[in-house]
Amino acid sequence: MTDETLMLAYCSGDATAFEHLYNQHKGGVYRYFKRQCGSEAIAEELFQDVWMNIVKARQRYKASAKFTTWLYHIAHNRLIDHYRKNSHLPTSYDEELLDEIEDDGQLDPVSEINRSRQAEKLLDCIGQLPEAQRESFLLKEESGLSLIDIAEVAGTSRETIKSRLRYALNGLRRCLRGLL
Repeated sequence: MTDETLMLAYCSGDATAFEHLYNQHKGGVYRYFKRQCGSEAIAEELFQDVWMNIVKARQRYKASAKFTTWLYHIAHNRLIDHYRKNSHLPTSYDEELLDEIEDDGQLDPVSEINRSRQAEKLLDCIGQLPEAQRESFLLKEESGLSLIDIAEVAGTSRETIKSRLRYALNGLRRCLRGLL
C-alpha cells in the first residue's frame, strides 16, 4: 500500500495503517529535526508534536499531494515555529549522530577510524550550511523528496530549491576539500 492509501485508511479509522506510516517515517522525521536543531531533547519534542499534529489533522487530509510532502510540510512548519519562539538557529551536532553510521564489520581499524573522521567532518560541514540550504539538502538526501516536493514543504519555487541544493553541494565540496 502507498503512504497515501495508508493515510486514507487511517482517516477511516484503521489504526494499524497509522502504525505502518509511523514506523516507515519515524527515522527520517527524527533525523530531520536532530540535524536541523542539534539537540536530542528538542528533536524529540518536535518529533512528537508532528505526529500529534498528524493525528489531529487526519480528517482534513487530502491525497492531492504525496504523504511525505504533507508530513515534511508539517515538520518544516513546526521547526519554523520553534525557531521563532526561541529566536535562534542552533547549528551544533552531538556526537550521537555518528552512531547512525552503519558498521558493516568488514573494515580494518584504520579504515574505521578514517571513515569515522570523514563522517564527523561531513556532519560538521552540513551543520555549517545556512539554514535554508541545510534543510533543502537534508530533505533531499534524508527523506528522498523530489525538488517539487521540497519546494512545497519550504513554500518556495522549484528553481529556488535547485539553487539552494547547488549552493549546499558547492559548500560541502569546499568544506570537505582535501578530506576525500
